[in-house]
Amino acid sequence: MSVTQENERIQKAFGWAARDSSGILSPFHFTRRVNGDNDITMKILYCGICHSDLHCITNEFGISQYPIVPGHEFVGVVTQVGCKVEKFKVGDKAAVGTMVDSCGTCNSCQVDLENYCTNVIFTYTLFEAGGTKTYGGYSDIIVVEEHFAVRFPENLSPAGGAPLLCAGITVYSPMKYFGLSEPGKHLGVVGLGGLGHLAVKFGKAFGMKVTVISTSPGKKEEAIDRLGADSFVVSRDMQQMQAAVGTLDGIIDTVSAPHPLNAMIDLLKHDGKLIMLGAPDLEKPVELSLLPLLLGRKLIAGSISGGMKETQEMIDFAGKHNITADVEVIPMDYVNTAMKRLAKGDVRYRFVIDIGNTLESLD
Repeated sequence: MSVTQENERIQKAFGWAARDSSGILSPFHFTRRVNGDNDITMKILYCGICHSDLHCITNEFGISQYPIVPGHEFVGVVTQVGCKVEKFKVGDKAAVGTMVDSCGTCNSCQVDLENYCTNVIFTYTLFEAGGTKTYGGYSDIIVVEEHFAVRFPENLSPAGGAPLLCAGITVYSPMKYFGLSEPGKHLGVVGLGGLGHLAVKFGKAFGMKVTVISTSPGKKEEAIDRLGADSFVVSRDMQQMQAAVGTLDGIIDTVSAPHPLNAMIDLLKHDGKLIMLGAPDLEKPVELSLLPLLLGRKLIAGSISGGMKETQEMIDFAGKHNITADVEVIPMDYVNTAMKRLAKGDVRYRFVIDIGNTLESLD
């Protein structure tokens, strides 16, 4: 293939990438594929910073392949559509989450759960996908098959809405699947961070009673007065924990740090569900007593993100109820400082990069 022919199959892109496990991000020129018949091209406006971005750029799992352009929760404007595209037109707002492709034929894909496809292609990957590395949203443009983009509500802030494509769907999906979205039920939310504060917002929008469970007493005012939670329990206060025993229909546990699960199980009513969204330590087994599960017919489950159909449902629900993440919007050249702050938990509750206004000037 000639150089001219090869150039016709790619288009220039620009972003910030990590080149090694130091995790330091810096300007990076790369290429995207040209827009295909089923593709849309998006100019990225805002991209959230997920904690998994930090894990990947610093190779905490030992499997990262560099260079890495992170970012899997972003909103933009459609600038080009393929001839077979049906749900987007140029000028529409669109958003992309954690994945950009799947096999389309397995059991998971057939029931609109592409996120559980064993051949799912993540928005930015740790591995080579079909010989081509995928790059994420810390960049100016992306080309993606229309199936893996969602229509973004006009009334939502694109900055506040960007984290919904990861954090939002990650709490929404298990709440819907496990019946923790029914009005009048009592939901517990463990951890008041990027996921937890959105679980509170969705829970209240569903008409539920919500209790936040945290190790930090100082978050009580934030949880109740600003986010609208009904009550607050300090998990290190045995008296408060004892008073809450057997009161919750379900718990969304967003904490990745090691913490005692048996104490959370005790807070559940019979048939209660403890849904784990964080992985405290991939190498250390979780200690768990089975007797409380047996005596209360209780359930422990896990969940990750959601399929494309459910993601569109989530963002439409967020638009109807004006749900957005609480964010700190930053310029692109602040990203390395933001990563250091994120590692310390110094953000309420999500950093979002203003790609549209601050990336191009650094090219």
